Amino acid sequence: MRSFGKSAIMLAIVTISTLVPAYVLAQAPAAAGQSTGHRVAVVDIAYIFKTHPGIRAEVSQVEQDLKNFDAGLKTKQAELKQIAEQLKSFKVGSPEYSAKEQELALTESKLRIDMASKRRELADAEARIYYQNYERITAGVKVMAEYYKINLVLRYNSDKMDLEKPDTVIRGVMKNIVYHDDDLDMTKAIMQYLTKQMEQQAAAPTQGVQRN
Repeated sequence: MRSFGKSAIMLAIVTISTLVPAYVLAQAPAAAGQSTGHRVAVVDIAYIFKTHPGIRAEVSQVEQDLKNFDAGLKTKQAELKQIAEQLKSFKVGSPEYSAKEQELALTESKLRIDMASKRRELADAEARIYYQNYERITAGVKVMAEYYKINLVLRYNSDKMDLEKPDTVIRGVMKNIVYHDDDLDMTKAIMQYLTKQMEQQAAAPTQGVQRN
């Protein structure tokens, strides 16, 4: 079976840009002619999510938004503490005490609602990142599989077991794929495909402005 080298990466790039060189078209029939029986490949999706620069940048932005929110949250919590301290200076049952108590309750309630809303917003943003990139990954897998006449692409985990980390040992012994030839691994080719797709998506709005 042909390995997922430069030809696969080039195919992914030209497929996205819809500029298919003649030499790639000429290779396709040859690949089809070489097809015998069932063909299998593997891809480490977890590795792509953990290491792809584009995905990591998107996730880091969400994490930074959360840090910024938490920083602002500390300021609001300090304001709550200040109101609580002011409450102590008023006599219980007095109009001033009741007004300050109501202010404290309303401020605390709003803060809880803002916290829940923001965390839900960030969770949705992170889920969207993983959803969109998983769609891109599977699209890339389909392109490679069709080109190489592959019938089945299996997901595997390339993480190594570490005796100092029992959880890695448990995950290791539970792996579905015990061995595979390195030439069957399309992970790097899919990462190239993902990078090219992200670059073109980022450039698309600018190109649209230029055409106008």
